[in-house]
Amino acid sequence: MAAPAVERRTVDVDGVPLSYLTAGDESAPPLILLHGTFWSRVWQPVLPALAAQSRCYALDFPGFGRSGGELDVEQATVPALAQTVLQAADALGIAQFDVAAHDIGGGVAQQLAATSGRIRKMVLMNAVMFDSWPVPAVERFRDPEVRRNTTEEDLLAARRKSTQACALRTFTEDELEDYLSPWQSPARARSWMAMAAAADARFTLDLVPALKEAAIPTRLVWGRDDDFQKIEFARRYVKEVPNADLVEVDGRHIPTEDSPDAVADAMLDHLANGR
Repeated sequence: MAAPAVERRTVDVDGVPLSYLTAGDESAPPLILLHGTFWSRVWQPVLPALAAQSRCYALDFPGFGRSGGELDVEQATVPALAQTVLQAADALGIAQFDVAAHDIGGGVAQQLAATSGRIRKMVLMNAVMFDSWPVPAVERFRDPEVRRNTTEEDLLAARRKSTQACALRTFTEDELEDYLSPWQSPARARSWMAMAAAADARFTLDLVPALKEAAIPTRLVWGRDDDFQKIEFARRYVKEVPNADLVEVDGRHIPTEDSPDAVADAMLDHLANGR
């Protein structure tokens, strides 16, 4: 049987066209997939597999990926991005949904799980949590002077280096160019720096009591060799937050690139359980 086709579409949120990759039967349970300092490209390797049992929506935040708009620091906080996700879900006609999230998107997912009442199940992939973030390369952008003095070329060079460091395997030049393709304008660079500037561990630390109380069924899927979001934080999460478990896979910060089959299998198993 052929793998489900992956399409790119847009949804309007407050006049801003938000891009998303979608696949799967429209009658299947919805799964919204979120990114952090990358974009929906991180989910591309596993979308055809996930679409076998979910209707997938891999969303690009404003100013990221193929979406329009531009984030400022206030709009790029975890609580503000969570509201953007809920607005996108409303525009798509989605009430309750599963959520899977990577990197800072994981902080957004935890915000949704703790406060929205709309999350059925959650997957966190090499995500920020507790006080695991911001990492130094991101934290430096909290300084307005650093943001003002960083050119588009500077950001592209830094993103190229960090992207390759996110996988065990060596990306081809075409793959690297694909990952870097959104940051080809000053406005896109400003959106990335706004997300970096808004990175603040209090957003996840403050959620811990509500996450414990909500006890949303959660699976952490983790590239065990991640130098950015250490696996020790994932192990801590499953000890402290009820109804959570951990699947370790080969890989670094973007394990969908190193172990797509293992990531997809772990997610499918979790999301199917109890349906």
